[in-house]
Amino acid sequence: MNGGVQPRVVSKDGHNNIHLDNVEGMVKLYLHDIWTTVVDMKWRYKLTLFVSTFLTTWFFFGMLFYLIAMTNNDLNIEKASNHTPCVMNVATLTGAYLFSLESQTTIGYGFRHISEECPLAILTLVLQLVLTGLAEIFVTGTFLAKLARPKKRSETVKFSQLALVSKYKGQLCVMVRVANMRKSPLVQCQLSGKLLFPYVTEEGEKIQLHQEPVDFQFDSNEQCPFLVLPLIFYHVLDESSPLASLTAENLKVRNFELVVTLNATMESTASTCQSRTSYVPQEFRWGYNFKPLLFGTHGGKYITDFRYFDEIQISNDSALLPEPRNEKLLLEHEYVED
Repeated sequence: MNGGVQPRVVSKDGHNNIHLDNVEGMVKLYLHDIWTTVVDMKWRYKLTLFVSTFLTTWFFFGMLFYLIAMTNNDLNIEKASNHTPCVMNVATLTGAYLFSLESQTTIGYGFRHISEECPLAILTLVLQLVLTGLAEIFVTGTFLAKLARPKKRSETVKFSQLALVSKYKGQLCVMVRVANMRKSPLVQCQLSGKLLFPYVTEEGEKIQLHQEPVDFQFDSNEQCPFLVLPLIFYHVLDESSPLASLTAENLKVRNFELVVTLNATMESTASTCQSRTSYVPQEFRWGYNFKPLLFGTHGGKYITDFRYFDEIQISNDSALLPEPRNEKLLLEHEYVED
């Protein structure tokens, strides 16, 4: 702990908080999987790579055509009357650059063109079209792959800021609320969790982050709902739960992180998306339920009021409320107001 703040593996907005350090051959590892490396690039770097790929190849092959013209004595003003240039109408580096650009982009104005008297220029043109064609396919492919990734779709999935512990259908449960911020529904939704906590094995080995699965259900059954309305997912605190020993008293001193992941299928594209968040003990509230946020209208429609998405209320089961009740209520009101 640093300054009383518990470190997290996953931030509240779902980003990975693990920093890799002292990895041997990191650059080599990334270059071995260059496709994933380029796809994972930030957009500003990807746009820079996209633009620089074209500018570099245009200039590089323009230089080659200029050197070929220089070798063939095409730049000499006093040329013989029967001299045939390798590239017609290319007498400067700018002209060679324009010829390279026109060839690679298949513009073909017709003013500059290769003569059949220079096999080296023909070979260079063929090499340019093949190599740059492969480079353009790669860069454009990574562009499309990044656009097609459902990462941005997952950002429109909202998790409650707090995890609540209360009774549901007679069973003590951990509850989290999940909402889809778009009108297009998410189908085949599955909410799963991982409990991360320090652990000491029977052999005395200390594991800093031991992982235990935490199963969440919707309405306490195995069905896969479609996420068009905000839903509450439940994890039953029975004897098989890794959180079975959790109580209102020891919650304040426990050291764990609950990472929650939603896997769903987008109805519009049938592609999958994944969104996650995490909860530490300070973000659990014992003996509370979520306030309703779904209201009907006279027009036969439903309104989801997200002002109430993170608001909570005291459970009707007074046995769940630890003493002193008034102090807990006061603290909760202060949290909601903040």
